[in-house]
Amino acid sequence: MSFGLNAQIDSKNKSFAIPAVKAPKDSLDSKPLLPAKPDLKDKLSSLDFPKPLPELNLPKKEFSMFPSEEFANPGELYTKKLEKIEKALLPEGHGENSGLKEDAYWGDYRTTSKYINIQYRDHGMIDGDLLRVIVNGDVIRSREYLSRGFNGFKLNLEEGFNKIEFYAINEGSALPNTAQYRIVDDKSSVITGKVWALAAGVKVTIIIIKE
Repeated sequence: MSFGLNAQIDSKNKSFAIPAVKAPKDSLDSKPLLPAKPDLKDKLSSLDFPKPLPELNLPKKEFSMFPSEEFANPGELYTKKLEKIEKALLPEGHGENSGLKEDAYWGDYRTTSKYINIQYRDHGMIDGDLLRVIVNGDVIRSREYLSRGFNGFKLNLEEGFNKIEFYAINEGSALPNTAQYRIVDDKSSVITGKVWALAAGVKVTIIIIKE
């Protein structure tokens, strides 16, 4: 009885092969992963570039005859300009107790004016300086006393050359004869002007040419 039971058990326990199931191929690539390259076009389009600034119309620097200088006080600049102009007008021999010892020719100037105004004054101490004015050989003012303010006269110009002479009669009480003259056209523009220091008896000549 025990034998038959064992046989039944053996028959039920017959071994059988389980077919191997083939594993699906691994989908992962064995190669190392590299970061994706960014799309440069997309990157540039996403950036916010600054907008170009509008052009600034800066004011142009005005032309000036005088060099550019910085002064805390505007009056100081004005004084310096006057000093430079005055030095440019000073003739040779100007200075304390000095004077031009010889007659001098101070140039010729052209104008279309019908007339000019000849003006003069004492440039130094009011000390009795006297002046004579001669035009084309004729004495127009024989004995002009030089004061602080400008005095003078109007002169109708002849066609061509007009010879103007300033003659220092004396040197006053404070040597030498110190004066300033200027010649102004019919539009109130200065044609020429100068500061002098003349010894007594010295004459300076200017030619005005009417065109």
